[in-house]
Amino acid sequence: MRLKSFSILASAALVLVGTSLGFAQDEFVVPDSPEDIVAVRQALMKEDGGILRQAGELSGAEAVAAMQTVITNYSHIPALFPEGSIVGDSGALPVIWEDFDAFTAIVDTGTEAAKTAMAAAEAGDGTAYGAALKALGGSCGACHQQFRQPQ
Repeated sequence: MRLKSFSILASAALVLVGTSLGFAQDEFVVPDSPEDIVAVRQALMKEDGGILRQAGELSGAEAVAAMQTVITNYSHIPALFPEGSIVGDSGALPVIWEDFDAFTAIVDTGTEAAKTAMAAAEAGDGTAYGAALKALGGSCGACHQQFRQPQ
């Protein structure tokens, strides 16, 4: 149930930044201003980070729902990185736009890992689920190492 609480808080944060973000499967609106884009992508990644920190403790329907959220969030990542969106406290590095194909390849790898984790959770295969989570975390780390300022 912690996942549900975290999702509610993340959703509220998106509303507070004045962003119109539809949660229907086919409805996603990229904000107009670079500041709002940064706020949305940071909220999205914080939500994914929160999910991944507890994902190893989840199973069954909760694990499936968690991975579906990650998959949905990953589908929005490329659109949330238009050129010129390094503003405010954005940690994005300019190399994202110099090698956008490499950036999106990492996103695609993470998406596939989340899909594998979701399928494993649906099948009740804890070993495969754990391995897919490890791969998913690896894609996050690879992206942050190459495309994000050190923290």
